Amino acid sequence: MVTVVDKDLLALQEMRTAVQAAKSAQQVYMNFTQEQVDQVVKAVADAAFAESARLGKMAAEETGMGVAEHKKIKNEVGSRDVYESIKDLKTVGIVGEDKVNKVVEIAAPFGVIAGIIPTTNPTSTAFFKTLIALKTRNAIVVSPHPYAVKCTQEALRVCEEAAVAAGAPKGLVQCLTMASMEATQQLMKHPNINLILATGGGALVKAAYSSGKPAYGVGPGNVPVYIERTAKIDKAVENIVNSKSFDYGTICATEQAMVVDRNVAELVTRALKKNGAYILSDEEKLIMEKVISPIPGKVNPKIVGKSPQAIAQLAGISLPAGIRIIVGMETKVGKDVPFSLEKLSPVFAMYIAADLAHAKELCMSLLNLGGMGHSLSIHTETDAIAREFAVEMPVSRILVNTMSSVGAVGGTTGLMPSMTLGCGTFGGNITSDNVSAKHLLNIKRMAYGIKEVNLPKLGEVTPQEEDVTDQVVASVLHSLGSNDSVDPNVVKDLVSEIVKQLSK
Repeated sequence: MVTVVDKDLLALQEMRTAVQAAKSAQQVYMNFTQEQVDQVVKAVADAAFAESARLGKMAAEETGMGVAEHKKIKNEVGSRDVYESIKDLKTVGIVGEDKVNKVVEIAAPFGVIAGIIPTTNPTSTAFFKTLIALKTRNAIVVSPHPYAVKCTQEALRVCEEAAVAAGAPKGLVQCLTMASMEATQQLMKHPNINLILATGGGALVKAAYSSGKPAYGVGPGNVPVYIERTAKIDKAVENIVNSKSFDYGTICATEQAMVVDRNVAELVTRALKKNGAYILSDEEKLIMEKVISPIPGKVNPKIVGKSPQAIAQLAGISLPAGIRIIVGMETKVGKDVPFSLEKLSPVFAMYIAADLAHAKELCMSLLNLGGMGHSLSIHTETDAIAREFAVEMPVSRILVNTMSSVGAVGGTTGLMPSMTLGCGTFGGNITSDNVSAKHLLNIKRMAYGIKEVNLPKLGEVTPQEEDVTDQVVASVLHSLGSNDSVDPNVVKDLVSEIVKQLSK
């Protein structure tokens, strides 16, 4: 007799067991002191950092995306840099006090966090979400991408073992292993899940927002980069090519389209070729468009995170040695224009802008196509123009004279190190921040009374009513002239009664 195993049922049971274990562990962990929490977080960050290279290689091999050495750097940002940014944050007990206004702030954990992990950054995002959850006395249950289960599970095993060795209760860090969409959907709706941290495609983020639970989700990042006429061209192009080729374009903040001022277009073209860019001919571009987007509006998943050589091979194009990115000259923006889409690969569109106004118009069109609220990059030596873009563009991050991919996640800038970048209400998100530990805290406030409010007794005439009464009485007596038969006190009583009735 053959026994048929229902994988979806097994996946659902695994999920329910994981949530229960995480909840039980979190009930213990929420009683830890700040010192105990910080000891756990440091141990996890150190262990994750030490395994950055091994897990970077594992992620690249399992997903078939990106560059192992670059994933190592992302793992280091997701462990060491994230730790450095949150290590001094108070997350236990009283975390703030306004002695003048007598308001005391107390931190409380959310409970159990559901962490949804993308295939593009599977191990670095797992490190990051685990660290910010543990720092805030939360437990985390992670649902990995189906194409990155093993590397994500291994990253979380490293975190869990380090946490337990540092004194944390067993079960705080959980990973689902059966790659079931149904289990992931039910995880987000589970009554013991208190918050969802969703990093992934639009459909997944929409599901998180539709779950009925509080959720931090992120939108797509169709990032334009403007090379303004005063930019240091050689340095700007070097940064852009380094950024676009980093991990084969899998960071959502990677530049997707260059907008180049016409006055420096020739200089930019020369610098691109010098830095390993291959500029397609008109004929090659037509072929490449079909590879990028066989179905209008949809990017071919076979190009995501792949090398320029592998992508060119799909188009039947042979690339010279040393090519790092592929560039197609473009003039239009739209769902039916493949080069204008978010490609998550080392494939670039290049637009020529007639002037500053035209550059803004092109950038806005690209953002409207799919990157609203995310990020924009600009290279310029004119600070006023950078500020002008920062004020006018509907994005949450404006990266100036740096690699957008690494800069947006805090690697080359002073932004908060994070692998989950909010797009604000521009992109349908609740926050425009780089999500971090502070977003996983409830802050309770104890407030002492510092002001007195004088409430009138029922039937008592207030000072304001007294003033109105006196004014009316004076007016009545004045109109009656010197009539001695009128008693002023009687008039006052009558007016007071009328004022009371009107104020009820």
